[in-house]
Amino acid sequence: MKRLALAAVLASGVAVAQAPSQQPAPALDRNILHAQVLLDRHGFTSGVIDGKDSVLFKRALRGFQTARGLPVTGALDAATTRALGPAMRPATVTLTLSERALAGPYTNPIPKDYAEQAKLTTIGYRSPLEKLAEMFHTTPATLVALNSRETMLRPGTRVVFPNVLPSSRSYADSWSEDYRRTLGNLNVDASQPQADRVVVDKSEGWLRAYSGDRILAQVPATMGSAHDPLPIGRWTIQGVAANPDWQYNPAILRHADKSDSKEIVPPGPNNPVGVVWIDLSKEHYGIHGTAEPANIGKTESNGCIRLTNWDAARLSLMVKPGTPAIFQP
Repeated sequence: MKRLALAAVLASGVAVAQAPSQQPAPALDRNILHAQVLLDRHGFTSGVIDGKDSVLFKRALRGFQTARGLPVTGALDAATTRALGPAMRPATVTLTLSERALAGPYTNPIPKDYAEQAKLTTIGYRSPLEKLAEMFHTTPATLVALNSRETMLRPGTRVVFPNVLPSSRSYADSWSEDYRRTLGNLNVDASQPQADRVVVDKSEGWLRAYSGDRILAQVPATMGSAHDPLPIGRWTIQGVAANPDWQYNPAILRHADKSDSKEIVPPGPNNPVGVVWIDLSKEHYGIHGTAEPANIGKTESNGCIRLTNWDAARLSLMVKPGTPAIFQP
């Protein structure tokens, strides 16, 4: 096992661009990080857990407050803190790295050209640090802030992580062994409520799962652009493709070179659609994961609904073929 310090991985630009080792790790607010961990546990995520008082964090708070019938302040007030139940789950957990946790396969560098990607067998994580960050719903920089820049990525090292460990990994046998392993690696809890509809709100920037009038979950989403807008309307979930490959089809991608050939990009967490594709009745559209979780809710898409890999994987356990998906402006 190659031994790498967190600082060395960051400085290489593998996981976080422009993070030279001489700079201090970014400060984080431990109270916010704790709230993000609890929100994640309840199904109301702010994308990555980073200890920052961001727009996405406030949005997650508003969603949780709405679901619990609390005053909708978007602030971590006393009533919200009590409802989150901070005593029930510590903010962080310290674990000993194992060979399994650090195992690849890794893909570094990932070719930019889809024809070159198509020659690979998988589009894996670029580094152990990137893998560990996704496993714990966070960013490489946050792991550095929780530990130190000198922390060695090798078996036996004790590392502090956001405490997103699930209560159950007893995933249904109907999922493939490969996808059950993916769900476990992403610390997705096997005990998920079943949604009777999914609602995507363009102006609010979220995807919600409902059961009747109850909001089961709310997660940030990247959805469409001026050129490829979110297809407003009522659609239906057709099925779930776990650990999918992705077809690069220049004929339907606005910014693609039309002279390019079609390519099949292999599965992997850094595949353009991440670890899962939830197919919609709208042709060519789906709800899926991403290779860039820190950008969710901050960038544009080709019209599809993009979530973090762990949020998309969680949603895959909550829906089934026939579940309505309502897209509203």
